[in-house]
Amino acid sequence: MTHSITRPHRRGLVGLLATVSAAALALTGCAQNVEGGGETAADGAAIVAGVEQSEAASGLLPQAIADAGVLKVGTDATYAPNQYAGPDGEPIGWEVDLVEALGAKLGLEVEWSKEGFDQIIPKVSAGTLDMGSSSFSDTLERQETVDFVDFYEAGLQFVQNVDADPMPDDLCGLRIGAQATTTSDDYLMAESEKCVADGKDAIEILKKDGQDEATNDVVLGNVPYMLADSPIAQNSVKLSDGKVELVGDIFDAAPYGMVLAKDGELVDAIQAAMQELMDDGTYTEILELWGVEAGAVDEAVINGVE
Repeated sequence: MTHSITRPHRRGLVGLLATVSAAALALTGCAQNVEGGGETAADGAAIVAGVEQSEAASGLLPQAIADAGVLKVGTDATYAPNQYAGPDGEPIGWEVDLVEALGAKLGLEVEWSKEGFDQIIPKVSAGTLDMGSSSFSDTLERQETVDFVDFYEAGLQFVQNVDADPMPDDLCGLRIGAQATTTSDDYLMAESEKCVADGKDAIEILKKDGQDEATNDVVLGNVPYMLADSPIAQNSVKLSDGKVELVGDIFDAAPYGMVLAKDGELVDAIQAAMQELMDDGTYTEILELWGVEAGAVDEAVINGVE
């Protein structure tokens, strides 16, 4: 069964994003990111190995980072197929490959730091991390504290446990899972406020710190519905062994962006390197490898949401 909810689209993401079998679900229904993706990740590493340093882009680096030769990047590695823990515990995924390619273009070694999602922006702002890469949607609220180099278009999409009642159009009073502090969480809180203002029951939002936990809840039936970024929603369906299904269309399409310190010196270098990856085909090659090319863009934009 598929219940269709049609909601307004924003910025025109076309079609459904394809997914990859990058992780597996154990018999208990718990997400196990270490069991898959190794072959695809190896192919991604081969693509990155072919990236040559750009004198133009690396010439824009802040002197301290150029001298150190290291780009410190924070990520929440629970978001397959974008970024998640590989067999050795290190981050893998299409966004990870893209950051590694950025590092190669800039002549820098990427030093990954696995962080809770809500800790990345504060650490970038404080200078503990040079950049955040964790499927961050560029929003006006976030632009108040950090800058973005936008590189991809994604949206939101609901999934539901197959044993749950078909998801109604009216979300008021429903129990819906989401990862805390994400755009999914923000959307549900805003919708819940509207419900209360209209005299209806609030949405009961079951928030989890990691996306794996939120996905496990809907797979196990602890919560009937979940909202997540479209690549993650579709990946959860592929890996659930028939336990969850998509509900309705992608909506609220918006850009993913690399997170950088507000008015910092690194923004121009990241934008230049990202644009070169787009222009020379490396960007498309990485997205096609992981099956997420439907969200590709052709221009790296600073703070594209206005």
